Formats: sequence, C-alpha cells, structure tokens
Amino acid sequence: MSTETTETTTVLPPADMDAMLDLSRFLAHVAEPAALLGPDGQTVPLPMEAYRILVKVVESMRAGKAITVAPLDQRLTTQEAADFLGISRPTLVKLLEQGEIAYERPAAGRHRRVRLADVLDFQSRKREVRRTTLDQMTADAVEAGLYDEVPNYSEALRSARKHRAS
Repeated sequence: MSTETTETTTVLPPADMDAMLDLSRFLAHVAEPAALLGPDGQTVPLPMEAYRILVKVVESMRAGKAITVAPLDQRLTTQEAADFLGISRPTLVKLLEQGEIAYERPAAGRHRRVRLADVLDFQSRKREVRRTTLDQMTADAVEAGLYDEVPNYSEALRSARKHRAS
C-alpha cells in the first residue's frame, strides 16, 4: 500500500508577521539545518531537504505570498494547471491537444486531469527555450555591434516626449 499523500495544503501568510520575521532572521544566520524541538523537549535533526523547503516557505510567506505544498503526482484540473502556469484555460487546452503537456481522462469522466509533475516539466522546458533564445538574441546583437555604442538615453527620452506631444 502506498504511503504517498495526494492532499494539497495551502497556507496563507500570518496576519502578524513578527514571528515570521524572527524565523526569517534566524534562518538567515544558520548555514545548515538545525533541529526541531518538540513540546516534550525531544530534539530531532532537521534533514537538509526539509531545511531547504523551510527556508523557501519562510522567504515566500515573509513576502506575503501563500504557500501550497503538493506531491508531484497530484492531479490538477485544467483550470488549476492554467492558473499555475499563468495562462488561460483555453491556451492550456491547446497545449494539451498539441501534446506539449501530458494529460489523462478518468474512465468515467470527460474532464482532463494533468499531473503537477508534467506541468512543472513543461514549465522547465519553456524556461530553457526562452533562455536559449535570449542567449542567441544577445549573441546576434553583439555580433551586429549593437553593444558597441553607448546609448543616449536623454536624447531618446526627449525625442519620445516630442513625438508624443505632436
């Protein structure tokens, strides 16, 4: 029997950020995992993986962001996957139909489900394509000598204002 959970947990940042700020300061001065102290005084070492997640959670919550913890095998609705990627649901459906993101349809249902791992994989692939494209554009600009001249920003601003006024 599998012990993996498919439950998703979302936590909003606390209304009173003082404790989060104290924890953030503490973690900023700790280079490696500490230990957890239980109410009975028992201490348990904090594994590095849990420590890294804790640091990211605290940083995000301190910035006022909600945190969601979900297993990679979590299945998302098309709307949840679209929201996660920051795109519209119709755009996501097109990506599914083009084979960009794997999906499944439950036997009894007509609604698609997308695994979180597949959404993350798509996001990673797209990020790499953007990075490669930007690197190529930068190399092309260097080769064309576009970085050789120092731009005259004040002249460009003056010209833009003049154009807008007319």
